This record gives sequence, C-alpha cells and structure tokens, in this order.
Amino acid sequence: MNIRIDWMPLLPVLIPAVAAVLVLVIDAIVPRRRVVHFVVAALALAGALVSVVPQLLRNFDDPARSLCQPDGGCFYVIDSVGAGLQATALLAALVIVLLALPVRISASSTVVQVAALLTTTAGATGVVAARDLPAWLVLLEIATVPTVVLVAVRARRTAVDGALNLLTTSLVSFAVTAMGVAMWFAASGSATFDNNTVLAAMQTPETRRILAVSLMLIVAGVGFKLSLVPFHAWTPEAYAGASTPMTAFLATVSKIAALGALLAVARPIAAVGGSTLVAIAAVAGLSMTVGNVMALRETDTLRFMGWSSVAQAGWVVLPLATASGGAEHAAASYLVIYVVATLAVFIALTAVAHRQGRAAVTDLDAIAGLGRRQPWTGVLFALGLLTLAGLPPAVSGVLAKVAVLQPVAGARQWLLLVVAAINAMLGVAVYLRWIWRAFTSCGDVPHRTLRAHPVHLALTVIAVPAVIVVSLAPQYLFWLVD
Repeated sequence: MNIRIDWMPLLPVLIPAVAAVLVLVIDAIVPRRRVVHFVVAALALAGALVSVVPQLLRNFDDPARSLCQPDGGCFYVIDSVGAGLQATALLAALVIVLLALPVRISASSTVVQVAALLTTTAGATGVVAARDLPAWLVLLEIATVPTVVLVAVRARRTAVDGALNLLTTSLVSFAVTAMGVAMWFAASGSATFDNNTVLAAMQTPETRRILAVSLMLIVAGVGFKLSLVPFHAWTPEAYAGASTPMTAFLATVSKIAALGALLAVARPIAAVGGSTLVAIAAVAGLSMTVGNVMALRETDTLRFMGWSSVAQAGWVVLPLATASGGAEHAAASYLVIYVVATLAVFIALTAVAHRQGRAAVTDLDAIAGLGRRQPWTGVLFALGLLTLAGLPPAVSGVLAKVAVLQPVAGARQWLLLVVAAINAMLGVAVYLRWIWRAFTSCGDVPHRTLRAHPVHLALTVIAVPAVIVVSLAPQYLFWLVD
C-alpha cells in the first residue's frame, strides 16, 4: 500500500515520543542526571507546542492530513479543534514538568516519571487526530497506561492504592472499548471513523442496532478515562495518592486525551442518535450531580479536586448529548477553560506544598488562611476556583458554561437544561466554600516554611496575570478551538 506521509502534522506526537526514548537513553549512558531529564522534557514539549502553530492557523474546513492513501482517505486528520486540544495538552504538560522539577524524588524514579509523562502526552496529542480504529485504540491506551506509573512513583501506601485502582479501571475500560471497536468493525465493515460507513450501516436494522451498541461501549470505555459517572470510582483515590504535580497531570492532559478520543466518534454518535444521545445525556447529568454533591462534603483537597473533575467532565460532554453541529466546539472550548483553571489551582497548591509540606494542602483546615499568609498564591487559587464555578470576575468560566448550554437549549432538551442549571448553582456553593475558607479563616501556620522555589515563584507570577487576562478576555482561549 502506497501511503503518503506529511511529517509536519505528526511533529506534536513524534517530538514527545522521541524525547521519552531520549530520556531513557541518557539515563542509561549517564545515570542519575535528574535536571537533564527535566530540561530535555521541557525543551521537547516547547518544541512540540511550536510545531502545532501551523495547524492552529488553518481554517476548520482545511484540516492538516497525513498517512493518506491513494484514494484520498487519511488515517491522521487534525482540524482546528484537534490542534487546539493538542496545543492545550502540550502547554499543560510543559507547566506540569516545571512544577515537578523542584519536587524531590529519587533519581531512579525521576527518569521513569519524565518518560511516562512524555509518553502519555504523545498519546494524548495523537489520539485527537487518529481516524483509524487500531491507531485510535493504541494511542488512547498510550495516553492512559503510563499514568499508573505517575501515580505510583511516590511509593507510599496511598499512592500504591491509587495506582492499583487506576490500573484496574484502565484494564476494564480497555476491554470495554476494544469490544466496542470490534462491534463497530462488524457493523460498518470499516476500520476507520468515517461518516459514509456509518450511513451505510444504518440502512439495515441489524447493523444499526450493532452500531448503536458499539458506540455505547466506546462511550463507556472513554467514560472511565474522562471520570464520568458511573465510571468514576478511581478518580478521588488516584488524585489523593499521586503527588500534587502528577495529580494536575491526571486532571488536565489525561482529560484532553479522553475528550479527543470521544470527539472522534462524536459525528457518528450524532448520526445514529436515539438511545446513544440519551445515554450521554444521562451520564452528563449524573456526573455533574454526583461530582458536585460529593465535592460539597469533601474536606481533603486532592479528593475534592477529584470530585470536581467528575462534575466538570459532565459539563464537558453535555453538548455531545445533542446532534448540534457546534457540539464539538462547545465541548472543546469548555475543556480548554477547565484545563487553564485547574492548572491555576494546582500551581498554587504545588507552590504551597513545596514550601510548607504536603500536609499544608491536604485538607480544608490547612487551606484556611492561605490568602492572608500568601496573597499572590491565594489570588491564583481563588481565580482558578471562580473559573470552575463560572462566577465573575472569571468571565471565561461563565461563557464556557453558556457555550455548552447553547446546543442543549437549541435541541430543546429542557430536562437536561434544568439539571445543568441546578448543578451550576450547586457548583457555586462547592467552590465558594473553599475560597471563603482561604480568605476569611486563619489556619495554623505550618512548622515547616521554606523559601519559595524560583520555578514555582515564576510560574505563580506569570499565571496570575495570565488567568486574569483570559478571564476578562476569554476569546483568546476560544480561538484555539474555533
């Protein structure tokens, strides 16, 4: 088979993948060079981010293509939405690499951590553009399996428990997704996510039913990775077990990979409609409700962020419950805003944990008084939570919720709209509770207080005005996925 390869669109995937191998080679030749590993990772992610720029500047109707067959079909297609998700994933991974740099772990564990992080990022950037079933499934697992290592690398009991929970869930989700992919092939006779094959499979009742079941299985398998209810049980445990920077990675890059994988089947889901759309609507409503209710009673900071991730995942998939043409843009826009807000929260938490110890950010009482002790960090923490809550002055959070509600209102799904509105109000209580404690309560000053690490200080100083700018002018973020 004669396949045409355009290397430029593949660079966001290839650069992190090659860097992961390079880190392992460097460690084999010159072991225990911890800083070198992080420098290689940072440079690779920055280079991959630059390579996405040409794709971001292309029109939506003119996607970049690679791995194309003579008949015109391509196995790798990256449109503006996919390029925006790739850029967001790479930027998030770069920030997390910088956050993890000052966090001391054993030199032997550092190379494993950095290689796993780069491998996962490569999978996340690849799965959003994969259009053939084998590559899509493999890249989705590449974006998932190494996260088990990232959780377990702390080598504490909570980390091991969280890693085992995540590993078990990953195996189950892979089995469910693989079964869905097999049924897709059986129904459509095609190994690609192609609308024409979907329309052909819908012509007969038998293949139509098989196709609907296959899509439900694929949604369920990806739902495990996106932390959708009822596939969410691993989330709070894994978040609480991982180190703070790696928890940020789970909450951002892994979610981008999951949504990118889900968007690959978004158009077929809309074409099949019926019970598949109802299932997504039910999962979205349940995720928002369960996530908010559990977050409202949670006092552990990282578990709270886990439940927040469950609730936010419901908002992300909400527009996909409609057959609207703008559903993909709305879901991607919301995810970009969510990633920025989550990174802001974790930059603040990591900076505090490094200065005062992990115990300083593990529960609600420890967060008390943060805004008074460290105003700059407290402001960043509050801005991130306000964006997640969708409250002014974080205008980007408000517009993100409006964006995902528009397709639902346009499809006249009034029950789902009411559930979303109730959860929007419930989410306000969830996040304001933590902001209130951070600025109005005076917690005990931790015994350990170190000087802020220059890297964490620089990230905080950069992040505060950056979050303010995108909060007041969210069009700069929405442009990524337009």
